Amino acid sequence: MTSSLAAVPCVSATMTVWVSAWLAGAAAPDDVLDALEPWGEAHDVLAADDHTAAATGLPGPTDRPTSMTFLLAALRRVGPAGASGPARLVLAAPGDPRGLPGPGAFSTAVLEAGEGLLFADIGYGLVPCPLGDGLLRWAVHSIPEPVAPEEQVSLREAEYALREQVRESATTLTSLGVAQHRPGVREEIEAALRARPRSLWPDGMPPDSLRVLQRADEVDAILTAASVDDPGGALSATTARARADALRPLATAVRVARRAAVAEAVRILAGSADRR
Repeated sequence: MTSSLAAVPCVSATMTVWVSAWLAGAAAPDDVLDALEPWGEAHDVLAADDHTAAATGLPGPTDRPTSMTFLLAALRRVGPAGASGPARLVLAAPGDPRGLPGPGAFSTAVLEAGEGLLFADIGYGLVPCPLGDGLLRWAVHSIPEPVAPEEQVSLREAEYALREQVRESATTLTSLGVAQHRPGVREEIEAALRARPRSLWPDGMPPDSLRVLQRADEVDAILTAASVDDPGGALSATTARARADALRPLATAVRVARRAAVAEAVRILAGSADRR
């Protein structure tokens, strides 16, 4: 049932939308598996610890990994009466722990990976880890403590904040004298965007969510290019720190925009399934 095709450098966003659509009855298991293919030729699954393995029936950290099909079955099995609510996209970074459930192995893994997804209703989370040679592994974590409600940021608010932060960061970089274009930087950004996986999205994926995801992707590519030092090391340590300080709020705005876009997509897709 895949329709829309768009790039976003975050496999957890793809997984969050698709697994939520599947849990709501708006997608088939094969749809979830097909949507993950651009991110790796193979995906496997392990529980992050023995306790999680025993609770979910998934292999433990020293066992032979299982498949995504068994993960989907486990998500159905561990939910109350076989039911589980939608997933949340979790994007966090040092100094920006929003969306994390609190201290623990899951939060540590998300901070290391920069992404993950959380099933607040059943107390589990997933974190992706690329292993090379086209293999991506999903680690399943238990989250024993109650999870706080998801931060509510409207898509319009997140999009406006992203646009304003782009403007503010550009002004700051210009004042620092580090906003000059490197030769070939536009081509560098375009190449980075072309190289990112193009994710398949479900029928009914809201256009506004896709637009914001694509804009966040573009800003993220610009952010990466802006973080690269010019040849010759012309930037002083003080200026480099000031540049990093100017770009940090922009990186935060990109994460907020992606979370808001995915949350809106999950809400609409689940609602469309309820109306069937």
